[in-house]
Amino acid sequence: MEKIREQRPPGYIKVVLYGPESTGKSTLSRKLTRHYRTALIPEFARDYLQAKFNNIGESCSYDDLIPIVRGQRAQEKAAIEQGHNLLICDTDLLETLVYSNAYFNKVPKPILDLAQNDHVDLYLLMNIDIPWERDDLRDRPEQRVVLFDLFRNELVTRNKKYVLVSGDATQRLTTAIKAIDTLLK
Repeated sequence: MEKIREQRPPGYIKVVLYGPESTGKSTLSRKLTRHYRTALIPEFARDYLQAKFNNIGESCSYDDLIPIVRGQRAQEKAAIEQGHNLLICDTDLLETLVYSNAYFNKVPKPILDLAQNDHVDLYLLMNIDIPWERDDLRDRPEQRVVLFDLFRNELVTRNKKYVLVSGDATQRLTTAIKAIDTLLK
């Protein structure tokens, strides 16, 4: 299996929107990208898994995890190569790691290895205080609290810098901007 490369060239800041499904990560990431006029790194897994669902009617399998991480990393690399110094990432490999544990009770070794040294400047942990919305890929509305705790515990265990983002759309945007502005100073 081809190794997934670590990517951390100097001169950029990486902010990741992180947390369970249907917590507003994509919406907030688009707003932040517009506010900072920077690169949005969309959730690669969303398009990848939607295409799989549309083609064969199946959702995520364990074998999809490595391609998802590779695709996410490729998008980040492309944004860095375009000269963006602030990346707003709608998910990252730690999100994939948490979901892997939650759904499959194991994590592919390349993802575990990368997670040991992956650098993120700030995680925006999205709270579950907004309504859950159904779509083709979302499937665990009754487990929102459990999943949120898994996400938060992973940040705490790994001693990652994070800010909890809660409230309505305006409050979420204000909290995120304040946290990013503090980071940029």
